[in-house]
Amino acid sequence: MPDESLAEALHGGLLELPGCSFSSAQEAALLAYLALLQRWNRAYNLTAVKDPLEMVVRHLLDSLSVLPWVNRDRLLDAGTGAGLPGVPLAIARPGLEATLLDSAGKKIRFLNHVRRELGLENIVPVQARLETFTPGSAYDIIISRAFTDLSAFARAARHLAAGPARLFAMKGRYPQSELREIPDWVRIESVEKLTVPGLQEDRHLVIMTVIQ
Repeated sequence: MPDESLAEALHGGLLELPGCSFSSAQEAALLAYLALLQRWNRAYNLTAVKDPLEMVVRHLLDSLSVLPWVNRDRLLDAGTGAGLPGVPLAIARPGLEATLLDSAGKKIRFLNHVRRELGLENIVPVQARLETFTPGSAYDIIISRAFTDLSAFARAARHLAAGPARLFAMKGRYPQSELREIPDWVRIESVEKLTVPGLQEDRHLVIMTVIQ
């Protein structure tokens, strides 16, 4: 698909995101990230989504749908993969310090390339597993699209979720059965229904805190 068509699709989708605004420079950076993802994906299979227009919706707009709740300074993207949602959020919030955590070396190499190419000094790619990761300082938000189970995410991130840190789990359908199985040391703050322009599927954000 021509870059102009992708730019139009992205611009139109961003206009539909509630409570968000983007500069032309931010839109250009999002498209540049997408171009790098397409290029590297041919050789390294970073994402199962191949169609560029689908990437705009399922990767960029889906990641940015949580932006109204990302209102703190330090974020950890656990199981970031190709940098989702961390890279789009870091582009949208220049003041955000985003650590992008993944155990796969090829994905971290890609993210280091993204950091250099786009000049994104507010992302820090780290190769490690969430369960054993020991950062130098605490995070405000620990977010993930990678975990299929809320309890598994909470257990893996528990050692990092001290104090005011909140866990953000990006989900599809409302996770009724998973919510019933949450351990008693986890408090559910809210379950927010997300709007992803161009996507006719349910999306939710589960916001949790760990009770120490």
